[in-house]
Parts: sequence; C-alpha cells; structure tokens
Amino acid sequence: MSRAIELAALGLGTTSPNPVVGCVILDRTGAVVGEGYHAAAGGPHAEVVALAGAGVRATGGTAVVTLEPCHHTGRTGPCTAALLAAGIVRVVSAVADPNPAATGGAAALRAAGVDVVGDVHTAEAARGNEAWLLAVREGRPFVTWKYAASLDGQVAAADGSSQWVTSAAARADVHRLRARSDAVIAGVGTVLADDPALTARPDGTTLDRQPLRVVVDSCARTPLTAGVLGGSARTLVAVTADAPAQRVDALRRTAAEVTVLPRADDGVDLAALLAQLYTRGLRGVLLEGGPTLAGSFLRLGAVDRVIGYVAPVLLGSGRWPALRAALGDSIDQAPRLRLDEVTRIGPDVRLTARSATDNPATDDPATDNEES
Repeated sequence: MSRAIELAALGLGTTSPNPVVGCVILDRTGAVVGEGYHAAAGGPHAEVVALAGAGVRATGGTAVVTLEPCHHTGRTGPCTAALLAAGIVRVVSAVADPNPAATGGAAALRAAGVDVVGDVHTAEAARGNEAWLLAVREGRPFVTWKYAASLDGQVAAADGSSQWVTSAAARADVHRLRARSDAVIAGVGTVLADDPALTARPDGTTLDRQPLRVVVDSCARTPLTAGVLGGSARTLVAVTADAPAQRVDALRRTAAEVTVLPRADDGVDLAALLAQLYTRGLRGVLLEGGPTLAGSFLRLGAVDRVIGYVAPVLLGSGRWPALRAALGDSIDQAPRLRLDEVTRIGPDVRLTARSATDNPATDDPATDNEES
C-alpha cells in the first residue's frame, strides 16, 4: 500500500476534479506484476493502468489500491468491471469513496465473490488525497495558505520591500507547490505591491499545465499591464457588483475572465468564490494573498493547511506582519494548529501545520488495518 500511495502522488495537480489514486497488482504468488496511477481526468484510472501492465499475470491476483474502486460509468468505465474481467480475486483498499456517484465498488466486488479488505493504511492514503476528500465532503476546494516571512514574522521591510525575504531554494519549492495546485489565489494588494506572475515554474521552466490564477479584487483595481494578466496561464478576476463598470469592462478586454460575486463585509464573498471554484472542478487551491486576505479566509474557517517559509532574517519594524486578522481577543481564543512537518529548505525552514482537530481519513484512524 505504501507503494500505491507513492504512485498516487504522481498525479497531484493534474487529476481534478478526480482524486489521485495509485494501484499495485500482485500475482498469485504475491509478486508485483503491475503498477499504475491516475494521471489526468478523462484518462484511464489507476486500476486500469496497473492491470494493463500486469496482463494475464493479474488472473488470480490481488489489487492494492489507495481508494475504493469506482462502480460507475463516467468518462471511463467502472474499475470494478475491469478488475473482475482481469480475474482479480482479492482487492485491498485504503479509503472508502465518499463520492455518492462512484461509491459501492467494494460491495459490488464482494457480491461477485472477490475478497475485499478495506481500511488499510487509511490515514496515510487519505493525507495524500486530502484535497479531493475535503472538497467532495464540503463542496469547496481544499485551501492551503502559503506565506514567507522573516524570523520575527514580517513579510516586508519598513520601506515595503519584500523581494526576497526567503531564499531561491524556498522560492523554487513554492513553484513546486503551485504546480501541484489547481489554482493560485492572491489579493489585489499583492498584485499592486509585487506584480507577481503567479505561474508555476519549477526548475526554472514554465509548465504547459498551469494552475488557474485567481485575483480577489472587489473594486477591479488590477492594472491592465499586471503580470498576472499575461502569459499562457488562465486568470480569473473576482470583483463585486459595485466595482466601476469601466474598470470591469477594461479587464474583460484582456485575456482574463471576470466573475462578479456578492460583496461581503470585507470585500468579495469568499464563500461564493470557493463555491464557484469547486463548480469549475478545482479541488485544491493555494492561497498566496497578503496578510489581509489570509485573515479573511481564516475568519471564514476556510484554511485547511498552512505552509510557512521562515527565513533567518530580522526585519524589526516591518511594514506588514505575516497575518493581519482579528482571530480572538485572548490567547485562549487563538486557533490552535498541529505542526505536522518541519523541513530545511536551503537556509530557510518550511513549516506545515493543520488544524489540531483535522483528520482527513476516518472518524477513528486507530482502526487502520495494517495489511499489505
């Protein structure tokens, strides 16, 4: 199962609105004879790819898969049918499929006489598929808030300069993070201050497949020459109905798409924005907005993971802290996170944290079956 989870991760950033899934086929003796992962929506599922590699050696064998095999016909046929046709006699899965349209695969396989074992390494597999699982359950994309700050928590110096707080190694890591996301979200303040392109350029090359760039801009202040409006990546500018009509029309004459959303107390209704992104098939988004936009997402309860890049530099009385938000009047009211990962990235440190109550896998992960 650990190998299947590794395979599933190869599809991060290219499968939405589908999940990432990995599969390993074992023959009658337990030898690995086929491997596969779901690479893109509309393409073959992990089980089908692995079965193709195994060929006739799959007969009488076992399929180890990170997600319960689907039992419906969409752009591709049901994986349950492919497993049965190949003569698989045992299926070991990690996570039950929460999608009402696709679930039922385990029951169908059991009804056909296949030995089905579920809940194997569930927490590990669910973590790798956390964006899709949350999106399906809550009807909005999984949101990762990324920030880069000095050791004393500042994102810009007193004169407003912020390029670059962190090292080239950390910035390269951010590009890899963008490449695994369906969209990159920034506020108009960030666009005005830094003029970012918001494209994914891992290893210094621009990918053919780019995440959607989303600018939260209630008053349509995005400059028509902004870097976020150029290049080959798609851009969506979210404005409100009271934005100046001339500015909205000018943005629409660029390559960008403009969406008009309801106004909330502090600008664009972010819940409406997330709902629209979900409808567009986006399941995991990266929030790169400044401290104010990040605070708005946090107050909404719509930040699922925090990735902070901290540089060993002190800015003192910087212009902006990493976060500007009223999240509680006392230390007792402050949101508590669980620090899941601490990694050295060049001279900097990457911190990954989630809600202290977060568990993307099951209600009781302690019941994980440790087979396979």
